Amino acid sequence: MHSWGTRLLAASTTAALLLIATCAAASALDAFHVPSVEAQAHVTKINRFHKQINGNDKVTLTFSLSANLESLFTWNTKQVFAFVTAEYETAKNSLNQVSLWDKIIPDKDQANVQVEVKSKYPLTDQGTSLRGKKVQLVLHWHIMPNAGAMIRGKMPLSEFTLPDTYTY
Repeated sequence: MHSWGTRLLAASTTAALLLIATCAAASALDAFHVPSVEAQAHVTKINRFHKQINGNDKVTLTFSLSANLESLFTWNTKQVFAFVTAEYETAKNSLNQVSLWDKIIPDKDQANVQVEVKSKYPLTDQGTSLRGKKVQLVLHWHIMPNAGAMIRGKMPLSEFTLPDTYTY
């Protein structure tokens, strides 16, 4: 008959193939999941808008965010990384993105986000092109699964216009 080493090798090969098939099935099932994220945000206050010593515009602002991200979670979701960006156009770049806030959401119980927060990171632009600029807030999310590829999504939230003059 077969030795114990041959039997062990056959058993471990079978287990590895079953694990690979399970991971592939998890990834395939996540591809059919369509989340329905509900979110809204608006700027409540522009705290400070000034020109830095190096000549760049810098804005700190306060905004409120209300987001229900529960639909992003499935049985294969390990955690969700959510972040809000400010997006705008300049003469040099058609798309500028600056992250204002971020959070790691470890489970579905913490997926209902209700915050009013001073931007975690300032909105800084190279040069002086932010005065009077229209800026859009966008919610982004990256779903990190237990097995399979990371899934990304985004949702535009609201627009606001920066002042024409600096505030100190």
